[in-house]
Amino acid sequence: MSVEVTVLSAGESSVAFPWLSFWAVLLLSLQLPMVAVLLSRLLVGAVRRSPLKAQKSSLGQLGSVSIVVPTLNEAQRICPCLDGLTRQGYEVREILVVDSRSIDDTVAIVRRYQTQDPRIRLLTDAPLPPGWVGRPWALDYGFRHSHPDSTWILGLDADTQPRPGLAAALAAAMAQENYDLVSLAPQFILKSPGEFWLQPALLITLVYRFGPVGTPASDPQRVMANGQCFMVRRSLLEALDGYQAAQGSFCDDVTLARYAATQGARVGFWDGCQLLRVRMYEGVAETWREWGRSLDLKDAAPRLQIWWDLLFLSLVQGLPWVLVPLLWAIAWSNVGEWSLMVSILLAVNMGLLLLRLGLQGALATAYDFQGATGAWAFWLSPLADLAAVVRIGLSSTRRPTQWRGREYPAD
Repeated sequence: MSVEVTVLSAGESSVAFPWLSFWAVLLLSLQLPMVAVLLSRLLVGAVRRSPLKAQKSSLGQLGSVSIVVPTLNEAQRICPCLDGLTRQGYEVREILVVDSRSIDDTVAIVRRYQTQDPRIRLLTDAPLPPGWVGRPWALDYGFRHSHPDSTWILGLDADTQPRPGLAAALAAAMAQENYDLVSLAPQFILKSPGEFWLQPALLITLVYRFGPVGTPASDPQRVMANGQCFMVRRSLLEALDGYQAAQGSFCDDVTLARYAATQGARVGFWDGCQLLRVRMYEGVAETWREWGRSLDLKDAAPRLQIWWDLLFLSLVQGLPWVLVPLLWAIAWSNVGEWSLMVSILLAVNMGLLLLRLGLQGALATAYDFQGATGAWAFWLSPLADLAAVVRIGLSSTRRPTQWRGREYPAD
């Protein structure tokens, strides 16, 4: 199928463009199956689980939770985390801060909080063994030094800001619904326009690949998790031999959750925006560099799935921002015949852009806009979709050699 396309220039010359319909058919054959997959994932969001709400402690929860907080040079971020942890109820038996030899004031800050709350214990983990990444090693160390009578092990990152009732609500819901492992999606604290422009576009790559938070995964390899707030039944961690299955993973949360799911554990990923806030990175450059290089989840997925997901994101998230203006420019320039297939291609991609704009509104609850001078850029974030897909592609091809102040050998 070919279309003779002619452009009349000011000098009365013409340019042949015979392949427009051919490319339209080819792109539709690739995009339409991906659009069907995307819609099947997003539609289940209509019945997704409501955000978890705060709950008061009950006597049945007394001393049932051990909290583990891994730290490495977190002096600039840890105070809001410890403030929130000291306001948790008596379901929290202990708060184990596992420090990996910080060279800033992290240890001094933790010791100051120890005088206010006797549940806080400061541990220094053993030197990092070969083959381990620092974060899962610290979490594993904390788990093995936790009290054996705790039912739940709650891992929290030092950059999180937990609200009162978090631990009680999570423990109660997991016990009532018989979950073995649940992680929570937080509310993000952003500041600069660059962060508000880029970060939601990176976040939407996860929604496109794994569906909205609070929806069940279709299979273990589609399980999503967030290690910033990650509660596990102690008996499950014992059966898994701690964090061994995720020892070398830079996305240890997803790696461990998927491994647990393959072993028959009941795993959930819930909305915790009302109970947990997080300030992950400072500025757009750090967001691009640090978060962008783990979002491909290559340590938790087979190689084929990584490249399939990259193709999927390219076709449904990145390509529409190229095709729609290009096709409109061709139409506006009266470049030859405009076939039905080209019209369908334009309609499909305009539909994808409209869907993306609608999802931007749905994402708003995941962000704290109060006092953020750059919040206006949040609504421009769909324009960063192409950059986000490029970032996933770059990350898919290389393994990090630096992470949170540590050096790791290259493959």
